[in-house]
Amino acid sequence: MSTLYLDRGDGELKLEGGSLVFSHGDGRRTVPVALLERLVIAARTRFDSLLLGKLAEAGVAVMLLDTHRSRRRALVLGSGHNAAAPRLAQYRAASDPATRLAWSRPLVTAKIRRQRRWLTALRDGRREPGRVLDEAADRLRRLEARIPDAADLATLRGVEGSAGRCFFRAYVRLFPPGLDFDGRHRRPPPDPVNAALSLAYTLLHGRAVQTAWAAGLDPMIGFYHETAWGRESLACDLIEPWRPCVDAWVYEWFRTRWLDGNHFRRKGGACLLGKAGRQRFFSAFESRVGPVQRALRRQTARLAAGLREVAP
Repeated sequence: MSTLYLDRGDGELKLEGGSLVFSHGDGRRTVPVALLERLVIAARTRFDSLLLGKLAEAGVAVMLLDTHRSRRRALVLGSGHNAAAPRLAQYRAASDPATRLAWSRPLVTAKIRRQRRWLTALRDGRREPGRVLDEAADRLRRLEARIPDAADLATLRGVEGSAGRCFFRAYVRLFPPGLDFDGRHRRPPPDPVNAALSLAYTLLHGRAVQTAWAAGLDPMIGFYHETAWGRESLACDLIEPWRPCVDAWVYEWFRTRWLDGNHFRRKGGACLLGKAGRQRFFSAFESRVGPVQRALRRQTARLAAGLREVAP
């Protein structure tokens, strides 16, 4: 086990020896801290600050998840990498437009290529409307070919934005009308598909923050995404190539009815996963995210090593 999800309300979390103990009513669950990389708390849970400190010392990240909005409330990280040189080099690199563009091109290329290949694979399997997928894949191929000629980040973002709109026009056609999914919408997500996408992106983003921090990088300072108040722009950069994987997972969960409309409820203008749906969602997410998690570690390790090489 590397991730522990707590999704039962009014529980209590304690540290006994080298183990976390979660108590709820008559139940009790014990998990050795040594087996954990992160703790996700998705329901009201009692614990004290000493426990947070001990988890931070052990390198266990703690995410407080707002399941009503499919976003996180807080992320508590342990002490970062002791070497400051990669972060100093990162700050310098982030102020150089040429370096930022060189870093960003492969990210956008990988994202669009994964979008195109996934749509093509669906078409080859003759499982979905072929003409729509063919047209989208062809458009994505032409957009991908424009990436080497992008002279600046604004142009590159324009290509990526066009690709995203093209992809989602085809993506919405893959879901039944009863899910009310007509495109990507957030804050709050209005339908089951958007709710699942937002939650999956949130969890993946949290892992990118933790991975960057552990590698000695500053998650706030990115290259493709501009620095913005309260946003871990480097983490946004890191997950950009992997968003199509999340899109594919969510489609598969609905296609196989692992998730369906009955697992969600509506509150105001928001669509929320119910308790049973969250249990299924967390299980499905953990079963798929491992390869992406390892890829994020490789990405951050290569970036940190490259920055150390140019550090004075």
